[in-house]
Amino acid sequence: MFDLILHAIPVFVVCLALEAASFYLLPDDNELGYNLRDSRTSLAMGLGNVVINIGWKLVVVTVYAAAYLVTPLRLPADNPLTWVALFVADDLAYYWYHRGHHRIRVFWASHVVHHSSEFYNLSTALRQPWTPFTSLPFWLPLAVLGFPPWMILLQQSISLVYQFFIHTERIGTLWRPVELVLNTPSHHRVHHGSNTIYLDRNYGGILIVWDRLFTTFEPERERVVYGLTTNIRTHNPLRVATHEFAAIWHDVRRAPNWRTRLNHLVRGPGWSPQP
Repeated sequence: MFDLILHAIPVFVVCLALEAASFYLLPDDNELGYNLRDSRTSLAMGLGNVVINIGWKLVVVTVYAAAYLVTPLRLPADNPLTWVALFVADDLAYYWYHRGHHRIRVFWASHVVHHSSEFYNLSTALRQPWTPFTSLPFWLPLAVLGFPPWMILLQQSISLVYQFFIHTERIGTLWRPVELVLNTPSHHRVHHGSNTIYLDRNYGGILIVWDRLFTTFEPERERVVYGLTTNIRTHNPLRVATHEFAAIWHDVRRAPNWRTRLNHLVRGPGWSPQP
């Protein structure tokens, strides 16, 4: 099966180097640019994610294929309308996947990795979790609807490649109709902000229309402060990958009853029991 992400890695590296050079040659006091230790951690997280996905994608393909085999529905890959429908369905699935991973703590424990950098550049896009296992249920309905598994995986890769390029401070706002429909660097900077007005906003993948439709959209207004509301202050990739799982385990062990333990898993990241 063609893996678009693996083939795109050389492009990612070249673009990352060009962006870093642009900060060196054309510095901007309003932009953070690159930090060597931070970018090195992001690259380590990205490489780890690629290695883990080599095995995990076999599981994903097996599950999607099983669902595709049992469903009576079939959508032909040679029909352009199937690809249009897949683009919309994939982007909607991504929106709910992304929103769920911000609102449910055990999912956030995986996704928090991507938000743990206090910088925002193309290397930040590569800061991916080493626990990608929670994404599978969100795309499984597409196989049930009759989309061939290879098409689903390809469209997921297209979405991820697009999202790589919106992790930059070097691009301001774009033409207004583009900003209205597509997820742009400006919209995604908001998503990475720890400012109170920016928390849990702009979940879109390629399109920003879902955020506008489901009232989670916020335009870029004040200067974005990147990172977490409480930053982890480490460049150790293993700690970056696991720190929130460790925090959940600590809270679950101290919880006085099973209801509180469950809430620590399924409530939002900031939830705590009432005194």
